[in-house]
Amino acid sequence: MDAAIADLGTGSRTWSLLTLGQRRTVIRRIRAAVVGLVEEWADVAATSKGLEPGHPLRGEEWLSGPYAALVALDAYADTLGALARGASPLDGVKFGAAPGGRTVVHTSPLNGTDALLLSGFTTEVWLEPGVSPQRARDSAGLGQRTPSTAGGVGIVLGAGNVSSIPFLDVLYELLAFNRTVLLKVNPTQDALVPVFERALAPLIEPGFLRIVTGGGDVGAYLTRHPSIDHVHVTGSEATFRAIVPELAVPISAELGGVSPIIVVPGPWSDADLRYQAEHIVTMRLQNSGHNCIAGQVVLVSADWPQREAFLRELRAAYERAPQRPIWYPNSEKSMARAREAYPDATVCAGTRLLVELDEGADATAVESTEYFAPVLGVVSLPGRGRAFLDAAVDHANEKLHGALGANILIEPRVHAALGMDFERALERLRYGTIAVNAWTAFGFLTPTATWGAFPGGTVDDAPSGIGVVHNALLLDRVERTIVRGPFRPFPRSIISLLDTRRLTHGSVLPKPPWFVTARTGAAVCEGFTRFRADGNWPRMAVTLVKAFGA
Repeated sequence: MDAAIADLGTGSRTWSLLTLGQRRTVIRRIRAAVVGLVEEWADVAATSKGLEPGHPLRGEEWLSGPYAALVALDAYADTLGALARGASPLDGVKFGAAPGGRTVVHTSPLNGTDALLLSGFTTEVWLEPGVSPQRARDSAGLGQRTPSTAGGVGIVLGAGNVSSIPFLDVLYELLAFNRTVLLKVNPTQDALVPVFERALAPLIEPGFLRIVTGGGDVGAYLTRHPSIDHVHVTGSEATFRAIVPELAVPISAELGGVSPIIVVPGPWSDADLRYQAEHIVTMRLQNSGHNCIAGQVVLVSADWPQREAFLRELRAAYERAPQRPIWYPNSEKSMARAREAYPDATVCAGTRLLVELDEGADATAVESTEYFAPVLGVVSLPGRGRAFLDAAVDHANEKLHGALGANILIEPRVHAALGMDFERALERLRYGTIAVNAWTAFGFLTPTATWGAFPGGTVDDAPSGIGVVHNALLLDRVERTIVRGPFRPFPRSIISLLDTRRLTHGSVLPKPPWFVTARTGAAVCEGFTRFRADGNWPRMAVTLVKAFGA
């Protein structure tokens, strides 16, 4: 490890000598390496989680692994290309305004391909109050605006749950801060080390990256090493707390939390109830619930006439979602704690807990513990319309632990009726990513969005972490990302267009392939990834036909 850190010190100086064009070439070489590894990457990741060939959920590993890597590499290459031309990465990007004097950067879709393949889904980054569009343009680029300034050596303590996270964190350290990286892989990801070594060989060969394995003792040694300039960790708050007391350098972190799903009451059809129940179950059960952004607490109106019908659909969807192993270390202990806290919880599909709490019941455990396992809580609050939305925002801010991601489901006519009151509710919701009629994971997968806790975390109080990652436009002074999606899939999305006359509510795509209930999800996720690798439109057309069989 000492030798690896010494190599990286030399590599830091070498990196500072590369032009922006040369750095873009390095990124393109990594992309070429990943293209040759997409199938192996997805297969190793899926198999390590107990998803054998033919399992309907193996598509998750295509999207959260090689797909995420490829779209990020393309976006970073575009940013470096713009900077090399003397332009801003934000040239041609649309701006808007949000409450509180905030500038909005519309970060996706940025091209026709994304507009088609991800129809109806958008992301926007809200900057800190007072940052003008011109200031945003002038500052976009972060470390690549001063490429000759060496950033030293950083450590990335890699996540253990999602295979693209350590890969993406390495890229961000290098491109946002000019730091060469020692990646310490989580033991759950050891099977992927050969994939990482080949995919990232263009960084390893010149000394910009070293990869090591091991347990907590290795991580402890590295974080206290005198030649390390920065630490980045993706993991639990407990891990963060163990690192900080002995730390003498800055730290950034992504630590998860308890994510709310706010269900705004409205006139939902039977199809809406079923679809959004499957949406919520996806937020909880993707990756068997081993996600920092897994939706954990559903906030629903006690006064909604369709409350009971919604809960029936939620129970049914939670029961019928495909079976898969609970694989992450210590997850069974988390399940046991949940069963102890809520002995009357409903057990669905033999392994999943559904905790339904009436208005005023004690929800402390489910609201303060990130279970990182298939435990879903339902908490009832009073009110309808704006009164409910305001109460739910206050409840999420004050009662739920963490500030990473929040989700809101709202029928388009109700959304339109609330108007700017809805945007002001978003302003008050203190989360780093907020998804409206979507899941915050879409923001995670969008490289030009930002990912991280709501600003304000410190080494003494950082329930969901400090700083952001991804951010391929290399934006400065970001506050949050807003994801917006269609309330209904095609063809029912036409109803939304007719009701509201607002194109932003529409989509020409059916049920998203990342839904755990999507029958063709595995094939479509693989097809999307292969298209990102080779741009083969005829084969993509076949994938889109399969998507309509979801």
